Amino acid sequence: MTEPQASEKRHAFWRDRRVLVTGATGFVGAWLTAALVNAGAEVVALVRDRPPRTLFDLLELPGRVTMVWGAVEDPAVVERALNEYEVEACFHLAAQAIVGAAARSPLSTFETNVRGTWTVLEACRRVPGVARVVVASSDKAYGEQPSLPYVEETPLEGRFAYDASKACADVIARSYAATYDLPVTVSRCANIYGGGDLNFSRLVPGTIRSALRAEPPLIRSDGTPVRDYMHVEDAVEAYLLLGERVDAAGVRGEAFNFGTAEPVPVLAFVREILEAAGAARLEPRVMGTATCELSRQYLSSAKAEARLGWRPRVARREGIRRAVSWYRDFLAAAGGNRVS
Repeated sequence: MTEPQASEKRHAFWRDRRVLVTGATGFVGAWLTAALVNAGAEVVALVRDRPPRTLFDLLELPGRVTMVWGAVEDPAVVERALNEYEVEACFHLAAQAIVGAAARSPLSTFETNVRGTWTVLEACRRVPGVARVVVASSDKAYGEQPSLPYVEETPLEGRFAYDASKACADVIARSYAATYDLPVTVSRCANIYGGGDLNFSRLVPGTIRSALRAEPPLIRSDGTPVRDYMHVEDAVEAYLLLGERVDAAGVRGEAFNFGTAEPVPVLAFVREILEAAGAARLEPRVMGTATCELSRQYLSSAKAEARLGWRPRVARREGIRRAVSWYRDFLAAAGGNRVS
Protein backbone atom coordinates (compact mmCIF):
# COMPACT_ATOMS: atom_id res chain seq x y z
CA MET A 1 0.00 0.00 0.00
CA THR A 2 1.42 3.41 -0.95
CA GLU A 3 1.57 6.27 1.56
CA PRO A 4 -1.35 8.21 -0.02
CA GLN A 5 -3.48 5.05 0.00
CA ALA A 6 -2.57 4.37 3.64
CA SER A 7 -3.50 7.95 4.56
CA GLU A 8 -6.85 7.69 2.80
CA LYS A 9 -7.61 4.40 4.52
CA ARG A 10 -6.76 5.91 7.92
CA HIS A 11 -9.03 8.90 7.36
CA ALA A 12 -11.85 6.60 6.29
CA PHE A 13 -11.40 4.49 9.44
CA TRP A 14 -11.30 7.29 12.03
CA ARG A 15 -13.66 9.75 10.36
CA ASP A 16 -16.50 10.66 12.76
CA ARG A 17 -15.45 8.06 15.35
CA ARG A 18 -15.67 9.29 18.91
CA VAL A 19 -12.42 8.69 20.73
CA LEU A 20 -11.34 9.32 24.33
CA VAL A 21 -7.66 10.08 24.88
CA THR A 22 -6.41 10.14 28.45
CA GLY A 23 -3.10 11.94 28.82
CA ALA A 24 -3.99 14.04 25.78
CA THR A 25 -2.01 17.05 27.01
CA GLY A 26 1.19 15.03 27.37
CA PHE A 27 3.96 14.73 24.81
CA VAL A 28 2.83 11.56 23.01
CA GLY A 29 -0.84 12.13 23.85
CA ALA A 30 -0.89 15.52 22.15
CA TRP A 31 0.69 14.23 18.94
CA LEU A 32 -1.72 11.25 18.96
CA THR A 33 -4.69 13.57 19.53
CA ALA A 34 -3.58 15.78 16.64
CA ALA A 35 -3.28 12.74 14.36
CA LEU A 36 -6.77 11.56 15.31
CA VAL A 37 -8.29 15.01 14.79
CA ASN A 38 -6.56 15.33 11.43
CA ALA A 39 -7.98 11.92 10.47
CA GLY A 40 -11.50 13.16 11.16
CA ALA A 41 -12.10 11.66 14.62
CA GLU A 42 -14.20 13.43 17.24
CA VAL A 43 -11.79 13.45 20.18
CA VAL A 44 -12.65 13.77 23.86
CA ALA A 45 -9.59 14.71 25.91
CA LEU A 46 -9.45 13.92 29.62
CA VAL A 47 -7.50 16.73 31.27
CA ARG A 48 -6.39 16.98 34.91
CA ASP A 49 -3.83 19.81 34.97
CA ARG A 50 -3.38 22.57 32.42
CA PRO A 51 0.06 24.22 32.55
CA PRO A 52 0.23 27.65 30.92
CA ARG A 53 2.01 26.40 27.81
CA THR A 54 1.89 22.85 26.48
CA LEU A 55 2.28 21.02 23.18
CA PHE A 56 -1.50 20.57 23.34
CA ASP A 57 -1.80 24.36 23.04
CA LEU A 58 0.97 24.73 20.45
CA LEU A 59 -0.90 22.25 18.22
CA GLU A 60 -4.06 24.39 18.68
CA LEU A 61 -6.01 21.42 20.00
CA PRO A 62 -8.18 23.10 22.69
CA GLY A 63 -10.53 24.47 20.05
CA ARG A 64 -10.64 21.19 18.11
CA VAL A 65 -11.52 18.65 20.82
CA THR A 66 -13.99 18.23 23.67
CA MET A 67 -12.22 18.65 27.01
CA VAL A 68 -13.40 16.81 30.12
CA TRP A 69 -11.78 17.98 33.35
CA GLY A 70 -10.85 15.54 36.08
CA ALA A 71 -8.45 12.86 37.27
CA VAL A 72 -8.07 9.52 35.54
CA GLU A 73 -8.44 7.83 38.95
CA ASP A 74 -11.98 9.20 39.35
CA PRO A 75 -14.49 6.55 38.14
CA ALA A 76 -17.37 9.02 37.84
CA VAL A 77 -15.35 11.37 35.62
CA VAL A 78 -14.10 8.65 33.30
CA GLU A 79 -17.47 6.92 33.02
CA ARG A 80 -19.22 10.22 32.33
CA ALA A 81 -16.76 11.06 29.56
CA LEU A 82 -17.30 7.69 27.90
CA ASN A 83 -21.06 7.60 28.34
CA GLU A 84 -22.16 11.17 27.62
CA TYR A 85 -19.98 11.50 24.52
CA GLU A 86 -20.79 7.97 23.27
CA VAL A 87 -17.13 7.07 22.93
CA GLU A 88 -16.25 4.07 20.77
CA ALA A 89 -12.47 3.96 21.18
CA CYS A 90 -10.20 4.78 24.13
CA PHE A 91 -6.46 5.42 24.14
CA HIS A 92 -5.23 5.33 27.73
CA LEU A 93 -1.94 7.22 27.90
CA ALA A 94 -2.43 9.17 31.15
CA ALA A 95 0.45 8.43 33.52
CA GLN A 96 3.03 9.89 35.83
CA ALA A 97 5.87 9.27 33.40
CA ILE A 98 8.98 10.68 35.07
CA VAL A 99 11.22 8.01 36.62
CA GLY A 100 12.76 10.42 39.14
CA ALA A 101 9.37 11.70 40.24
CA ALA A 102 8.19 8.11 40.73
CA ALA A 103 11.17 7.40 42.95
CA ARG A 104 10.48 10.52 45.04
CA SER A 105 6.72 9.99 45.24
CA PRO A 106 5.73 6.37 44.59
CA LEU A 107 2.20 6.68 46.00
CA SER A 108 1.05 9.33 43.53
CA THR A 109 2.69 7.33 40.72
CA PHE A 110 0.87 4.14 41.74
CA GLU A 111 -2.40 6.06 42.08
CA THR A 112 -2.17 7.48 38.58
CA ASN A 113 -0.54 4.61 36.75
CA VAL A 114 -2.20 1.63 38.44
CA ARG A 115 -5.51 2.87 39.87
CA GLY A 116 -5.95 5.08 36.82
CA THR A 117 -5.61 2.07 34.53
CA TRP A 118 -8.15 -0.12 36.28
CA THR A 119 -10.50 2.85 36.55
CA VAL A 120 -10.39 3.39 32.78
CA LEU A 121 -10.75 -0.30 32.01
CA GLU A 122 -13.69 -0.77 34.38
CA ALA A 123 -15.42 2.25 32.89
CA CYS A 124 -14.84 0.87 29.39
CA ARG A 125 -16.33 -2.45 30.52
CA ARG A 126 -19.41 -0.81 32.02
CA VAL A 127 -20.22 1.65 29.23
CA PRO A 128 -21.91 0.07 26.19
CA GLY A 129 -20.37 0.85 22.82
CA VAL A 130 -16.69 1.02 23.80
CA ALA A 131 -15.21 -1.33 21.22
CA ARG A 132 -11.52 -0.42 21.15
CA VAL A 133 -9.12 0.15 24.06
CA VAL A 134 -5.38 0.72 23.81
CA VAL A 135 -3.34 0.88 27.04
CA ALA A 136 0.15 2.34 27.18
CA SER A 137 2.65 0.21 29.05
CA SER A 138 6.42 0.65 28.63
CA ASP A 139 9.63 -1.23 27.89
CA LYS A 140 10.54 -0.47 31.52
CA ALA A 141 7.89 -2.97 32.64
CA TYR A 142 10.34 -5.74 31.71
CA GLY A 143 12.94 -4.58 34.24
CA GLU A 144 16.52 -5.83 34.22
CA GLN A 145 16.85 -8.98 32.08
CA PRO A 146 19.79 -11.30 31.39
CA SER A 147 18.83 -11.68 27.73
CA LEU A 148 18.04 -8.90 25.25
CA PRO A 149 16.26 -7.75 23.20
CA TYR A 150 13.04 -7.95 25.15
CA VAL A 151 10.35 -10.01 23.43
CA GLU A 152 6.71 -10.06 24.45
CA GLU A 153 7.19 -13.37 26.25
CA THR A 154 9.91 -11.89 28.48
CA PRO A 155 8.59 -11.80 32.08
CA LEU A 156 7.55 -8.40 33.41
CA GLU A 157 9.95 -7.88 36.29
CA GLY A 158 9.99 -4.13 36.78
CA ARG A 159 11.27 -3.46 40.30
CA PHE A 160 11.60 0.32 40.61
CA ALA A 161 8.46 2.37 41.30
CA TYR A 162 7.79 3.59 37.76
CA ASP A 163 8.73 0.26 36.19
CA ALA A 164 6.51 -1.67 38.61
CA SER A 165 3.58 0.68 38.03
CA LYS A 166 3.73 0.06 34.28
CA ALA A 167 4.06 -3.69 34.77
CA CYS A 168 0.94 -3.64 36.96
CA ALA A 169 -1.02 -1.60 34.41
CA ASP A 170 0.09 -3.99 31.68
CA VAL A 171 -1.07 -7.10 33.57
CA ILE A 172 -4.37 -5.48 34.57
CA ALA A 173 -5.14 -4.53 30.97
CA ARG A 174 -4.58 -8.05 29.71
CA SER A 175 -6.58 -9.39 32.65
CA TYR A 176 -9.61 -7.38 31.50
CA ALA A 177 -9.21 -8.88 28.04
CA ALA A 178 -9.01 -12.43 29.40
CA THR A 179 -11.68 -12.12 32.11
CA TYR A 180 -14.26 -9.88 30.45
CA ASP A 181 -13.36 -10.21 26.77
CA LEU A 182 -12.76 -6.47 26.71
CA PRO A 183 -11.34 -5.45 23.31
CA VAL A 184 -8.03 -4.20 24.68
CA THR A 185 -4.42 -4.31 23.53
CA VAL A 186 -1.21 -3.05 25.13
CA SER A 187 1.74 -1.06 23.76
CA ARG A 188 5.26 -1.41 25.15
CA CYS A 189 7.30 1.38 23.59
CA ALA A 190 10.97 2.21 23.71
CA ASN A 191 12.06 5.68 24.85
CA ILE A 192 10.10 8.16 22.74
CA TYR A 193 11.62 11.45 21.65
CA GLY A 194 10.91 14.27 19.21
CA GLY A 195 9.79 17.86 19.02
CA GLY A 196 7.19 18.97 21.53
CA ASP A 197 8.44 17.33 24.71
CA LEU A 198 8.55 20.34 27.03
CA ASN A 199 9.82 18.45 30.06
CA PHE A 200 13.39 19.68 29.89
CA SER A 201 14.51 17.34 32.65
CA ARG A 202 14.35 14.59 30.04
CA LEU A 203 17.49 13.73 28.11
CA VAL A 204 16.57 14.78 24.57
CA PRO A 205 14.88 18.17 25.13
CA GLY A 206 17.36 19.04 27.87
CA THR A 207 20.36 18.22 25.69
CA ILE A 208 19.00 20.11 22.70
CA ARG A 209 18.20 23.20 24.77
CA SER A 210 21.69 23.17 26.29
CA ALA A 211 23.27 22.73 22.84
CA LEU A 212 21.31 25.63 21.36
CA ARG A 213 22.38 27.79 24.30
CA ALA A 214 26.01 26.69 23.90
CA GLU A 215 25.95 25.17 27.38
CA PRO A 216 27.35 21.73 28.33
CA PRO A 217 24.43 19.30 28.60
CA LEU A 218 23.93 17.35 31.81
CA ILE A 219 23.80 13.55 31.89
CA ARG A 220 22.40 12.33 35.21
CA SER A 221 23.60 8.74 34.71
CA ASP A 222 27.23 7.73 34.18
CA GLY A 223 26.59 7.75 30.41
CA THR A 224 26.80 3.97 29.97
CA PRO A 225 23.12 2.87 30.10
CA VAL A 226 22.01 1.47 26.76
CA ARG A 227 18.64 2.56 25.42
CA ASP A 228 16.44 2.28 22.34
CA TYR A 229 15.13 5.66 21.14
CA MET A 230 12.06 5.86 18.90
CA HIS A 231 10.73 8.97 17.18
CA VAL A 232 7.29 10.14 18.26
CA GLU A 233 5.88 9.82 14.72
CA ASP A 234 6.59 6.09 14.83
CA ALA A 235 4.98 5.85 18.27
CA VAL A 236 1.81 7.58 17.06
CA GLU A 237 1.63 5.24 14.10
CA ALA A 238 1.92 2.29 16.49
CA TYR A 239 -0.99 3.53 18.63
CA LEU A 240 -3.20 4.17 15.61
CA LEU A 241 -2.52 0.71 14.21
CA LEU A 242 -3.38 -0.90 17.55
CA GLY A 243 -6.59 1.10 17.72
CA GLU A 244 -7.58 0.08 14.22
CA ARG A 245 -6.80 -3.61 14.61
CA VAL A 246 -7.52 -4.28 18.27
CA ASP A 247 -10.35 -6.68 17.46
CA ALA A 248 -8.34 -8.79 15.00
CA ALA A 249 -7.17 -12.30 15.80
CA GLY A 250 -3.69 -12.20 17.25
CA VAL A 251 -4.10 -8.59 18.40
CA ARG A 252 -6.99 -8.51 20.88
CA GLY A 253 -5.74 -9.12 24.41
CA GLU A 254 -2.09 -9.03 23.29
CA ALA A 255 0.87 -6.80 24.12
CA PHE A 256 3.20 -5.45 21.44
CA ASN A 257 6.74 -4.09 21.56
CA PHE A 258 7.60 -1.02 19.51
CA GLY A 259 11.22 0.04 19.10
CA THR A 260 14.01 0.51 16.58
CA ALA A 261 16.31 -2.39 17.58
CA GLU A 262 19.19 0.10 17.43
CA PRO A 263 20.34 0.43 21.05
CA VAL A 264 22.89 3.12 21.84
CA PRO A 265 24.68 4.20 25.04
CA VAL A 266 23.35 7.43 26.52
CA LEU A 267 26.63 9.30 26.13
CA ALA A 268 26.92 8.34 22.46
CA PHE A 269 23.31 9.42 21.88
CA VAL A 270 23.99 12.79 23.50
CA ARG A 271 26.99 13.29 21.24
CA GLU A 272 24.80 12.57 18.20
CA ILE A 273 22.39 15.27 19.37
CA LEU A 274 25.22 17.77 19.91
CA GLU A 275 26.57 17.09 16.43
CA ALA A 276 23.12 17.59 14.87
CA ALA A 277 22.76 20.88 16.77
CA GLY A 278 26.14 22.14 15.55
CA ALA A 279 27.59 21.94 19.05
CA ALA A 280 29.88 18.91 18.83
CA ARG A 281 32.61 20.87 20.66
CA LEU A 282 30.56 20.90 23.87
CA GLU A 283 31.59 18.32 26.46
CA PRO A 284 28.67 16.76 28.36
CA ARG A 285 28.80 16.89 32.14
CA VAL A 286 28.40 13.30 33.32
CA MET A 287 26.90 13.52 36.80
CA GLY A 288 26.54 9.85 37.71
CA THR A 289 23.74 10.71 40.15
CA ALA A 290 20.78 8.90 38.57
CA THR A 291 18.99 6.24 40.58
CA CYS A 292 16.35 3.65 39.66
CA GLU A 293 17.78 3.26 36.16
CA LEU A 294 18.26 0.01 34.25
CA SER A 295 21.64 -0.67 32.64
CA ARG A 296 20.42 -2.03 29.29
CA GLN A 297 17.07 -1.86 27.50
CA TYR A 298 16.01 -2.56 23.96
CA LEU A 299 13.15 -4.32 22.21
CA SER A 300 12.36 -6.72 19.41
CA SER A 301 9.42 -5.46 17.34
CA ALA A 302 9.14 -8.62 15.25
CA LYS A 303 5.64 -9.37 16.54
CA ALA A 304 4.39 -5.88 15.65
CA GLU A 305 5.85 -6.15 12.18
CA ALA A 306 4.37 -9.61 11.59
CA ARG A 307 0.87 -8.94 12.94
CA LEU A 308 0.42 -5.20 12.39
CA GLY A 309 2.78 -4.42 9.54
CA TRP A 310 4.46 -1.82 11.77
CA ARG A 311 8.10 -0.92 11.55
CA PRO A 312 9.96 2.27 12.47
CA ARG A 313 10.25 4.68 9.57
CA VAL A 314 12.20 7.58 11.09
CA ALA A 315 15.91 6.79 11.32
CA ARG A 316 17.58 8.05 14.48
CA ARG A 317 19.75 10.69 12.81
CA GLU A 318 16.76 12.01 10.88
CA GLY A 319 14.65 11.99 14.03
CA ILE A 320 17.31 13.93 15.92
CA ARG A 321 17.55 16.43 13.06
CA ARG A 322 13.79 17.00 13.15
CA ALA A 323 13.82 17.38 16.94
CA VAL A 324 16.66 19.92 16.87
CA SER A 325 14.82 21.92 14.21
CA TRP A 326 11.60 21.92 16.27
CA TYR A 327 13.30 23.11 19.45
CA ARG A 328 15.35 25.71 17.60
CA ASP A 329 12.14 27.29 16.30
CA PHE A 330 10.34 26.90 19.64
CA LEU A 331 13.12 28.42 21.75
CA ALA A 332 13.61 31.26 19.28
CA ALA A 333 9.91 32.10 19.55
CA ALA A 334 10.11 31.85 23.35
CA GLY A 335 13.10 34.16 23.56
CA GLY A 336 15.57 31.33 23.90
CA ASN A 337 16.16 31.51 27.61
CA ARG A 338 12.74 31.10 29.15
CA VAL A 339 10.28 28.28 28.60
CA SER A 340 6.93 28.22 30.31
